[in-house]
Amino acid sequence: MTTQARQTDVSGQDSTRGGGRPATLSRLESFIDAMIDMGQTGQIFGEHGIGKTATFFTHIARAHENTELVYVPAANLTPDDLLVNAPVRDAHTGELVLRQLVMSQLKPGRPFVLLIDDSLQAGDTIQSQLMQIACNWTLGEHDLRALGCVGVFLTDNESLAETSARRSDLALLDRMVTMRITANDTAWRRHLAAKYRPWDLRPVFSLWASLSPALRELLSPRTLDHVLDNAKEGFPLRWGLPLVDGARLRLTEPGADGRPGQNRTAEILDRIAESLGVPNPPTVPDPVRQVVRAALRNRWTVLLQGPPGCGKTELVRETVREGLSRDALYFSLPVTNVEDLCAPIPSADGTLENLLAAKFTGPEPKAIVWDEYNRPKDKAAFAKLMEITQEWSLAGRRIANLRAQIAVQNPPYHLGRKLLVARNNIAQATRFTASLEVRPEDIPANEWLLAHYGQDAETVLEWWKHDIDDDGRAWITKRTLERLIKLHRRGLPLEMATVYLGDGEYAPVPLTALMDRLKGRPVTGLRELARDAAAWESRLRRAAETSAEGTDDTDVVHQILANAELSQLKKHRAVVARFVALLPPKLRATYLVGASERQQRFWTEVFVGLRG
Repeated sequence: MTTQARQTDVSGQDSTRGGGRPATLSRLESFIDAMIDMGQTGQIFGEHGIGKTATFFTHIARAHENTELVYVPAANLTPDDLLVNAPVRDAHTGELVLRQLVMSQLKPGRPFVLLIDDSLQAGDTIQSQLMQIACNWTLGEHDLRALGCVGVFLTDNESLAETSARRSDLALLDRMVTMRITANDTAWRRHLAAKYRPWDLRPVFSLWASLSPALRELLSPRTLDHVLDNAKEGFPLRWGLPLVDGARLRLTEPGADGRPGQNRTAEILDRIAESLGVPNPPTVPDPVRQVVRAALRNRWTVLLQGPPGCGKTELVRETVREGLSRDALYFSLPVTNVEDLCAPIPSADGTLENLLAAKFTGPEPKAIVWDEYNRPKDKAAFAKLMEITQEWSLAGRRIANLRAQIAVQNPPYHLGRKLLVARNNIAQATRFTASLEVRPEDIPANEWLLAHYGQDAETVLEWWKHDIDDDGRAWITKRTLERLIKLHRRGLPLEMATVYLGDGEYAPVPLTALMDRLKGRPVTGLRELARDAAAWESRLRRAAETSAEGTDDTDVVHQILANAELSQLKKHRAVVARFVALLPPKLRATYLVGASERQQRFWTEVFVGLRG
């Protein structure tokens, strides 16, 4: 619950006049004003992501002076959040008596509008409380009008894919005025046009309007906002599309038989990029670090999904530490309870106040890492988490100086096996500004292994890169590589470091070549090339004289340089420069493709040295 204006997604006005007041009201804004004037409960249904909630925040603040908006995300409520029986000291008798306490947000001390969002997603106990509020504007023994309430509204999407119930009780429905709205009934275009100046978004809006209703629902205004955010940062525009149940949302129209039709995702995103005059790259170098840094700059909530053991979480925490000069607030969802986040207690003024965990308080900059995001311990904890990710508040209280939120999770399936993760729906998925599918090669964990384990790490990495195929590398995660090194150092069987599949079976990866390497079998890596630099230089000269394309010796050196880590390249910089000068130009150019900024800088310096 919150009573402050939040960071909105898709709100604004189609036109304004002096002082920022709208020249014309949207249909939803007119409805809000009418319900407040009439003292009626308003119920609004509409698709996710079209600006229902955001319109309340902007319109109440602008059109109803000295009126506060009390926002209650019903999907995040537990039974004791709104109302609780508690012993309090009677002011007249001095005795302890049992009183019903309401949440402190319902006593703001001035007129307020109560907005109950996602009202159909609340549980049965909460639904009973919401029925009393909607019908009588009361809660337990408390009259909301006497507390200052001037309007009550309930909002949600009617889709059963996103809600837990339908409101069908005629006694309840007879107490409300209900309106169904579409994206055309909110003023999201004006907000986006103002947010993304100096871009001219009219071609983008025309493209969106030309899509079929099914595609417009998928590419909701909120999702379009995220696509534009990613375009502004130079990221792949597809990162703005949500990951629903682990898979990237595809912009497809249903066919006549109900099955998905042609996938128009690439076409539509490329047209948006063309309209903006920006690139739509397939990826960017060092994507995890780049997206976390963007989150810290722009106050984003981002989702990183990748296979277990690839180093996602550690890289995120390291990048946050570099950006904030302090550690992130870290929560592992499988062991996070509601009480780890906040807890309601009776306050001296007779209301129900929520205490936040100490780590959420204080003025210092903060970033939160939600690890194992799709493995919550229980629904109650995940409900509270959803409030933070959606509203940047907890139990109605803003988290001071919260700069970014990064959720990290595994996909539902990996290596043909199902992982025990929870499902989500599109309304939950679209809360993330950027959703990135992380590959093991996106995590620079190899450098960390080299820094911590030296020559042993170099040997194991050479095996991982050269001696096993892609399927084998998928089974051997960076976490597994570290275990292999540790077991080797203790003289224990290496097989125990691989993933145990049950019934005496381990991950199907042959370890013979690794054991040979660790025992000193002759191999060829950058270290070996550097030891015999003169001989390899002669081989490369002969290869260059034999063919402009090179020979097998050329390919060996090229593959070793292409797979080497930056620290290895720097260690043998002089030898690398001698070898590169003898390689075909087309092979040299590949070292810059998809490389990180630091790798590109290294190779650029080497190439400049060649011209000198």
